[in-house]
Amino acid sequence: MTSTTAKRACVIGWPIEHSRSPLIHSYWLKRYGIKGSYTKEAVKPEDVKAFVSTLAERGFAGCNVTVPHKEAAFSAADVKDDSAIAVGAANTLWLEGGKLHGANTDTYGFMTHLDLSAPGWNAQNAPVLILGAGGAARAIVYGFLKAGVARILIANRSRRRADQLADHFGEKVCAIDWDKRNDVACEAGVIVNTTTLGMKGVGDPGIDFSRCRAGAVAADIVYVPLETSFLKSARAKGLTGVDGLGMLLHQAVPGFEKWFGVRPQVTQDLRDLIVADIEGA
Repeated sequence: MTSTTAKRACVIGWPIEHSRSPLIHSYWLKRYGIKGSYTKEAVKPEDVKAFVSTLAERGFAGCNVTVPHKEAAFSAADVKDDSAIAVGAANTLWLEGGKLHGANTDTYGFMTHLDLSAPGWNAQNAPVLILGAGGAARAIVYGFLKAGVARILIANRSRRRADQLADHFGEKVCAIDWDKRNDVACEAGVIVNTTTLGMKGVGDPGIDFSRCRAGAVAADIVYVPLETSFLKSARAKGLTGVDGLGMLLHQAVPGFEKWFGVRPQVTQDLRDLIVADIEGA
């Protein structure tokens, strides 16, 4: 399928140099023969509302939003989908019917990758342990609740933030002290690291995987490096490891479809392209 009118989209953030979104979307534009472009736009926090409210004037069909702008993007959207409302943040914006629409596709990205990488992850109907209580944790908690998980435990270095996250989602979500995380890890069916511990090889959430149940899954949203110390330790003890790169790739799918009219596929070729870029950085 080839379009005749060039469409434009972008990713905004501050800073933005690190973003790999242009690599992903440019690959799909070429793959599907679409006349269009996807660029990085450095936008200061104080300029976010003005930028997203003038997307049409700037020639953009929409944009991705990365840190620290996701909450501001949510606030600026005229129409917010259920994912954005649940998380209180938007990472994908598009123009439709003269209005600015906002969604949070991190939930879709994480859950899709989990389903593909660890099919049957909820077969034991066990609790889920989430490490961290930031925006990504919120999106992932929402995904597990939608998937029917009955009990989700939140462990965060700041107990107050864990309590706030649990309060936001209700009785199925419970906060625990950070130093109690290994006491509950042994009963969890899925353990997810949403903290920055392990990024660029620095730090580790400190989970004792030797006590985990058979068939448990360990998922990390960090993707630099591809195999964090968290995942390496989990796999060494027989757990299924789910890396963070798949979440990045799959969360990009809905936005591309909104802006360019084609629902793209996450292929091994695309993954190889991003892996090469990570390893070459």
